[in-house]
Amino acid sequence: MERMGKMLPADEYNQTLIGNVHPPDWINPKPTGRYNLVVMGAGTAGLVTASVAAALGAKVALIERHLMGGDCLNVGCVPSKGAIRAARAWAAIREAQAFGVKIPDGTHYDFSSAMARMRQLRARISHVDSAHRYKKMGVDVFIGEGQFTGRDTVEVGGRELRFTKAAICTGARAAALPIPGLADAGYLTNETVFSLTELPQRLAVIGAGPIGCELAQSFARFGSRVHLVEVLHGILPKEDRDAAEIVHESMRRDGVQLLCCGKELTISKTNGGKRLTVDSHGRHYDIAVDEILVGVGRAPNVEGLGLEQAGIEYDAKIGVKVNSRLQTTNPRIFAAGDICFPYKFTHAADAQAQIVIQNALFPHPFGLGCASTDDLIIPWCTYTSPEIAHVGLYEADAAAKGVEVETFTFRLSEVDRAILDGEEEGFARLHVRKGTDRIVGATIVAAHAGDLISEITVAMKAGAGLAAIASTIHPYPTQAEVIKKTATAWRKTKLTEGRKKILGKWFAWMR
Repeated sequence: MERMGKMLPADEYNQTLIGNVHPPDWINPKPTGRYNLVVMGAGTAGLVTASVAAALGAKVALIERHLMGGDCLNVGCVPSKGAIRAARAWAAIREAQAFGVKIPDGTHYDFSSAMARMRQLRARISHVDSAHRYKKMGVDVFIGEGQFTGRDTVEVGGRELRFTKAAICTGARAAALPIPGLADAGYLTNETVFSLTELPQRLAVIGAGPIGCELAQSFARFGSRVHLVEVLHGILPKEDRDAAEIVHESMRRDGVQLLCCGKELTISKTNGGKRLTVDSHGRHYDIAVDEILVGVGRAPNVEGLGLEQAGIEYDAKIGVKVNSRLQTTNPRIFAAGDICFPYKFTHAADAQAQIVIQNALFPHPFGLGCASTDDLIIPWCTYTSPEIAHVGLYEADAAAKGVEVETFTFRLSEVDRAILDGEEEGFARLHVRKGTDRIVGATIVAAHAGDLISEITVAMKAGAGLAAIASTIHPYPTQAEVIKKTATAWRKTKLTEGRKKILGKWFAWMR
């Protein structure tokens, strides 16, 4: 229903949202002449591409068939972080006694109000992505089904648009999983879970990746009895095991029951809800739940775009095929975002949009000076409590690439501010190329890991090493000191026994 320009519940906040991102009375403009750039899809990649191109003076058309703002605004980053913040507030109340606050019995927790706050803030933010705002920028906004009809033409709403260059930014969606009984029983995804107004008392979450873990923990904090099912061992399988285990322990304290190494998962519908059966670590579970949330699996939105008519190769599972310049098999047409890139993050889509702008609108002879995805340094964060953030290579990745690294880890339990905040679970871990101070990767587990990782990302982008971080003054007391302390741990290794002997002679001479 969300994908057809509707959002539930139909309250004032969602009406404001729809009025911005899919205006019911919108009239598409009449195309005049050839466009410098036609952008298909108004998610992050499409919006950035269209706005920058228009700001540069290009003639731009932007086509969106569902909701401007894409998944990030409507069913992804924005609503999820709104829900996560509310759940964190609920958890803080329960933990307030440690800070001298006595919460009286009978304190009321209102899930419906928490979700209404999320919808209100989403509606407030949505004006930035609105059709009217982009029209004022000089972009021709078309709301409707866009389809390539040739190598340089697109049709939308019965009108043909001719272009010199085009960009496909249609994103991805939640994929259906082939779990027996799932489709018949019905389930939630990120596209529907934020429409809830009543808290499911019993919730099963399938998939212990970032989405599954974030929402499993949040709903447990809201008061749901949560079962998290994962086919692999543990949670967040891409992260370091000790990092993921810290998060797992926090989720367990919040009430999440992990059923990992899950086998023989089946689902059926019952009179009172749904039934889930699964084997986990040699034990059989038969669980009754009210709702099932699928938090894993994405499918690229390649259907109905007329890609064949435009000479664009694609894969139904992977998406549109592009080179490092984000150019498709039709040299006139580029792609950016979840439709073509393995790292499906809003900030990655933004960065790719910049690459498309440079390569599509300012082409260089023989490809010289073209922007490339090979140059991107992409951090990411899972917004559990505590958060896990990462950038660059993991230690296993470095080994696979034949890169010898030295690893330095410093725990938050040795950082004064983290201790005082009661947020001492976690660590900073930095990998440097052996024999140098050059950072090749980092993982941070902390309450504010998503904020802290940017210091490392900037250092990597600027070519600065641990020596620069170790010599940089960090304000005391802050949790960011964990990064400097990790860098200082590296610096201490440079004081070898030989150097100590030389210094000893120096100090003896000074006496």
